[in-house]
Amino acid sequence: MPCCPSPLTLLRDSLRGQRQRDKDLLTLVSNLPYQGLPKTTNQYFPGNSIKTTKYSFWFFIPMNLWEQFHRFANVYFVGLALLNFVPAVEAFQPEVALIPICVILTLTALKDGWEDYRRYRSDRRINHTPCLIYSRKEGDFVERRWKDVRVGDFVKVVSNEILPADLLLLHTSDPNGVCHIETATLDGETNLKQRQVVPGLYTQDFPFKPQHFNSTVVVEKPNDNLNHFKETADNRKLGFGIDSLLLRGCTVRNTDHAAGFVVYAGRETKSMLNNNRPRYKRSKLERKMNMDVLFCVIVLFCMCLVGALGHYIWLESFPSMPLFLIPDSHGHLDQPPLSSFYMFFTMIILLQILIPISLYVSIEIVKVGQVFFITNDIDLYDEETDSRVQCRTLNITEDLGQIQYVFSDKTGTLTENKMVFRRCTIMGTEYAHNENGKETMGIIKKQWGRQRNNGNYKQTMETRYSKTVWCFILSPCPFCVQETEVVPDRKLLQRVLRGGGDGPGGCQETDLYLDFFLALAVCNTVVVSTATQAQAQRRRVSRALFQVFRSSPPFSSLHSNIPRPGLVVDTADQLCYEAESPDEAALVYAAKAYGFTLLARTPDSVTVRLPHGQELTYQVLDTLTFDPIRKRMSVVLCHPITREIVMYTKGADNTMMELLETPYGSHKNIPASTQKHLDWYAKEGLRTLCLAKKVLSKKTYEDWSLVRQDAVAAINNREELLMETAIHLETHLTLLGATGIEDRLQDSVPDTITALREAGIQVWVLTGDKPETAVNIAYACRLLDQGDLVINMRTNNKVGNHTCTTILNLQYGGPGASGDPSPSIGLVIDGHTLGMALESDLVERFVELARSCRSVLCCRVTPLQKSTVVKVVRERLKVMTLAIGDGANDVNMIQAADVGIGISGQEGMQAVMASDFSISCFKHMKKLLLVHGHWCYRRLANMAIYFFYKNVTYVNLLFWYQFYCGFSGTSMIDIWLIIFFNLFFTSAPPIMFGVMDRNFATETLLGLPELYRSGQGSEGYNHFTFWIAMLDAFYQSLVCFFIPFWTYHGSDIDIYTFGTPINTVSLFTILLHLAIEIKTWVIHWVIMLGSVSLYFMVTLVYSAVCISCNPPSDPYWILQQQMTDPMFYLVCVITTVVALLPRYTYRVLINTVAPSPIVRARHLERLDPTTKEQWIREWRGLRGESTWEVAQEQAQKQEPSLGNQRHHCPHHHPPWNPFPQSTIRFELQQQQIGTSQKVTS
Repeated sequence: MPCCPSPLTLLRDSLRGQRQRDKDLLTLVSNLPYQGLPKTTNQYFPGNSIKTTKYSFWFFIPMNLWEQFHRFANVYFVGLALLNFVPAVEAFQPEVALIPICVILTLTALKDGWEDYRRYRSDRRINHTPCLIYSRKEGDFVERRWKDVRVGDFVKVVSNEILPADLLLLHTSDPNGVCHIETATLDGETNLKQRQVVPGLYTQDFPFKPQHFNSTVVVEKPNDNLNHFKETADNRKLGFGIDSLLLRGCTVRNTDHAAGFVVYAGRETKSMLNNNRPRYKRSKLERKMNMDVLFCVIVLFCMCLVGALGHYIWLESFPSMPLFLIPDSHGHLDQPPLSSFYMFFTMIILLQILIPISLYVSIEIVKVGQVFFITNDIDLYDEETDSRVQCRTLNITEDLGQIQYVFSDKTGTLTENKMVFRRCTIMGTEYAHNENGKETMGIIKKQWGRQRNNGNYKQTMETRYSKTVWCFILSPCPFCVQETEVVPDRKLLQRVLRGGGDGPGGCQETDLYLDFFLALAVCNTVVVSTATQAQAQRRRVSRALFQVFRSSPPFSSLHSNIPRPGLVVDTADQLCYEAESPDEAALVYAAKAYGFTLLARTPDSVTVRLPHGQELTYQVLDTLTFDPIRKRMSVVLCHPITREIVMYTKGADNTMMELLETPYGSHKNIPASTQKHLDWYAKEGLRTLCLAKKVLSKKTYEDWSLVRQDAVAAINNREELLMETAIHLETHLTLLGATGIEDRLQDSVPDTITALREAGIQVWVLTGDKPETAVNIAYACRLLDQGDLVINMRTNNKVGNHTCTTILNLQYGGPGASGDPSPSIGLVIDGHTLGMALESDLVERFVELARSCRSVLCCRVTPLQKSTVVKVVRERLKVMTLAIGDGANDVNMIQAADVGIGISGQEGMQAVMASDFSISCFKHMKKLLLVHGHWCYRRLANMAIYFFYKNVTYVNLLFWYQFYCGFSGTSMIDIWLIIFFNLFFTSAPPIMFGVMDRNFATETLLGLPELYRSGQGSEGYNHFTFWIAMLDAFYQSLVCFFIPFWTYHGSDIDIYTFGTPINTVSLFTILLHLAIEIKTWVIHWVIMLGSVSLYFMVTLVYSAVCISCNPPSDPYWILQQQMTDPMFYLVCVITTVVALLPRYTYRVLINTVAPSPIVRARHLERLDPTTKEQWIREWRGLRGESTWEVAQEQAQKQEPSLGNQRHHCPHHHPPWNPFPQSTIRFELQQQQIGTSQKVTS
């Protein structure tokens, strides 16, 4: 029986393991030689079992209390409850004082415990998932659990199985050593990615035998970078990267089986290191509310100080010690100074409810209700993608109603990110493809419309999902909505067919036209699979769903037209193309239209069918993948017939043009013509790419390959070395041509941006596209108007700060206001100039200039610059910012803003996973902000103000009584009724008010976007409204106390008989005060009547059963006697009316004499829909802002043919010049003479 290791041994092993894990490079070996032994060389690495829970069973209570005591309010109330146990400062029964805070702590603990138990069940399910681990004893892979996997084990996975750990791929069933995985659980991208067996380590010619693996694997320290990995294996230092790593959580697809070596396990896997908890954000309203809580603490301190001083003065007023002061057991009485000191703390206990303990809990409840209504809004549901808005951060819903700046990406956010091949230029000749882009989904939409009209419009989610599943199973390439087909240009097609020749010899012709389309077909990372494999794959995944929904009618007429996004379907060959971006899919599809069909791709080869039917398999010598610094990718091929080594490159025009060799002969004018076409494409808003080639000699390639292999095998600075090798090869290129791809605007983007600008929101667009493209899109989406004064700042080379300072010092005034004849200003700035403007000495001037502009376009910017711009504007201008994007390059910007919104588009789900809210399209921003944002802010602002008012009003009743009881800390209301008053009697109405109240209907808020400005100015909650509420609370407390006091003055009633009318009057006053603020009486009257009924029922029952609850005075049968006295009802009516009269009078006067836009808009709510719409139109007309829609309607009436001409423009906007006449262009160029400034008008 093995002995238990000593504590010293455990400590030594722990320190040794920590030193091992802290190394930058980790050395791993196989576990097979050590199976069955207590220790292995990999023992210091963690196991594969995961634990995401926060608590354990035995330590739940102390750990949860520790978490809850991080909130100052909980510490405050617990401290007061414990202070009440001190006899010298006791205000009422100590046990009773613990009830409110115990209820709050218990409810929070139950919520946290339930959430942690759900995490525990999820962890247990994952840790017990079966997997296959190689056993030396069995000589084969045996079934174990995920928790049994260790670093150094060999694991086998089969098709559709999830990877249990990070594996180094050593063997696959594919003869080419390729394994396809789906990384949707990591980055949201559903396209397949290729992983390759470690080159040079194993071949696929013989069965994989893990026991023969005797190599040493050296890997880097665990990190959370999903796209970066470096390691070496074997003594030969075989280097490999992320292409040979299978990440935990990914799913194996289209591969029968694969085997790998475990390099990271458990919490050190890349997926677990990326599994960060949601970011905690504090809303602007919460920050203001915390400041007001501090004000309440100061007020409480002052009231307690008054009570202590008053008690001292009262005691000093007696010539001798009064008889009602009872000494302690030793016959000792405290002196007045010490007694007043104790009274200070007694008053804190008595008046503690001045701090609203239930406010934070009520706000959490209200936000959950608000999120429920947002996520279930049918207008924010997208039927095409079967997705709805998601609220990933629950505590900033009110910030949606205070946004002042919106920072938006362009591609995939304002545009559809569904690419249409529009134009191309080859060898200086331009070829238009005007027939492309005709939507074929119209038939589908019509058929969907017929079926929707035949039944109920609001179909159930089950019915929609059943239709989705049928399309998912029956389509050759599921869910791919290919809206366009490339119709080849006739002249270009004839030229390609002539160049291709009729026989094999024609393929040897160095025709640059053929090279252009060959580059389109092979220079990419598209994964090719047959439709049969894809359909079988989806059938395996959806078999269970198919059984559930097999009764639903199949869409036999539609399934061929609904493939998966990013796929291209070859109906003749039944091929499916899995592209990482829509751009690649569009280019491969364009090549196929001209006869260059991509048939197959492996890590070492690519097969293409040429126009005349020849199938050539090119050997792939190397692939230089795309990176944001080079902005291009290349593939090095070996021609199967001529054995010529050719490199094809595609990338951004601003980087490709600098790499071209000097043209000569007939090709001399090709770069200039191509650049002219590229500028034309950019002005039309097309996305441009350049294609080039380079023929390499065998010796040149061999020399470069040796350097490349050294860079691949390097452990340190591998990325830098690989980039240097790529840059070294990508020089002296021969230009083939360029492409122009259209990315059309999403539906209702212009209307949405117009509404946001009318709401007072500044809209900035941050994009990586060319300035010409961005400006064209800006005019199309109405971010810029024809009358705008556009400042175009662009630097071609680095210039001195003096020139930038001169430009930024120019004064242009603010944005054009309503009725102001001066034009509004728009700023267009490129990434290089932006980098200079964000320097420390220029950033203030840049912010001031940008604040004067109505819209700003930042072009050619990097992801880091996007986040920097958001941070600078947010911090310098102290404004509320919102960032919206759809791609991984928008994550930094989304996280830097106060509110981040992700769009679930074509570029994966990384933006969604990093966001606070997610929507399916940009047009949903309009209702999300203008309607739900307005509602959420107004509700929470009014509710927070009401909670402060309610507590101050009620606690002041106890304070005024101290002036008549010697400041002794006595309460004229029973302590149980005080507790019930806040927990039950007055808690439900404000919560329902915060969830359900609507000051405007949806139509009004959408028709009058300027109503949103009230939230931007914090009109609902600010210092003025807070202190007005406090003054009103003091006044109402005076009325509620002194009218009953004067009524019963001189009578012989007891203390609780005096306190019961005050308690009842305060209930009526507080509830009717809320009734004045309520705008929509939906269910509020039921809640209020229920609160009043609950008060009387509880008080009557308590008065009937409480005979000796609080001796010597008890509330026995007091309310029953009061209800038989007419004076009680008279006091309730008169006191309530007098208390609420000032607030009601103020509301009447402010709504009549000087109505605000909010008040004037409230009058529209009482009109019928037709009259209401007419008033809204008149309102907008009086505002002096002629909307774009009205202008377009008038233009179409005067010129009916204009609408037909507009269809020729790719974005369906008037054919205006991207740079209108009212433009100031600052082009800064470093010249020999100096810097020139051009101003054109």
